[in-house]
Amino acid sequence: MPEKINQERRRFVGNAAITLACAQFALSMSAEAQLAEQNTMDTQTFKAGTNTSFAPLKQIEAELLNIGYAEAGPADGEPVILLHGWPYDIYSFVDVAPLLASIGYRVIVPYLRGYGTTRFLSDAMLRNGQPSAMASDMIALMDALSIEKAVLAGFDWGARTANIMAALWPQRCKAMVSVSGYLIGNQEAGRMPLPPTAELQWWYQFYFATERGRAGYEKYHRDFAKLIWQLGSPKWLFDDATFDRSAQALDNPDHVAIVIHNYRWRLGLADGEPRYEQLEKRLAQSPMISVPTITMEGDANGAPHPEPAAYAKMFSGRYSHRTINGGVGHNLPQEAPRAFAQAVVEVSRQS
Repeated sequence: MPEKINQERRRFVGNAAITLACAQFALSMSAEAQLAEQNTMDTQTFKAGTNTSFAPLKQIEAELLNIGYAEAGPADGEPVILLHGWPYDIYSFVDVAPLLASIGYRVIVPYLRGYGTTRFLSDAMLRNGQPSAMASDMIALMDALSIEKAVLAGFDWGARTANIMAALWPQRCKAMVSVSGYLIGNQEAGRMPLPPTAELQWWYQFYFATERGRAGYEKYHRDFAKLIWQLGSPKWLFDDATFDRSAQALDNPDHVAIVIHNYRWRLGLADGEPRYEQLEKRLAQSPMISVPTITMEGDANGAPHPEPAAYAKMFSGRYSHRTINGGVGHNLPQEAPRAFAQAVVEVSRQS
């Protein structure tokens, strides 16, 4: 009799486990199906600014910074960190965050150094725009929030930050979505001349290399940002309210210094900090990225970007690329939030 009871108990537990696993699988498939169905809509009919705000922002000390960030979704949900670019801010994800939060993800959207409410803890610190410094900031943020591992997703500076984190700290990155692919660079590569048509696309990098450029960006940073938005996304008809919400983040007292240092450092015209020297040596080797990755590109991206075929070989793990059609430009998460959110869901299920 006891043996029969034990067998029945094992059978019951086994069936319950299978039922639970099937339910979890069905839930994940339902989430993907829900977003996939939403993605069938023409991105041009999804008007930017469907969501216009986050919950009240939070602040946390993380090594060198007091970082401002938005958070959405359940506290025990799978963590997703969304990383913005230049000259944008966390509002690039104002529609993505609630989509992911609604299906159970814990979504963290931080301001990078030099943006929004993020501040240096010391006035004496170099306002350093090195890419490795920004990636180190985000590892520090994960530590401060007790997040061991997260899905990383971003574009522009945010994609580069995610790339570096995935390459140097793969144990902290579950999976990644990277707009415009593999963006890890180094100073040596930055010194190499490009064909004239390519150099023309980087006009602002050379402008920032001059004192006139620094002064001009300081005086006209909002006008400058709007121009970059228009050039990078020539078919995105954003309104003034959408731009103004993000432009406030550029009024950060360290913003100009961070941007100028970032672009001058890339050209070898500004020194970095010794604390990041070993990281830069590793990045100079163009390390492979092994975590599951989806790269994305808008079909109307007017900003400088590599072709997908040029970087596919840099991803050694599970990898796929998708081009988002419909006049989608450089700020892909804000222009095509459903497609971006769907990529996050899919890549998170691949690891």
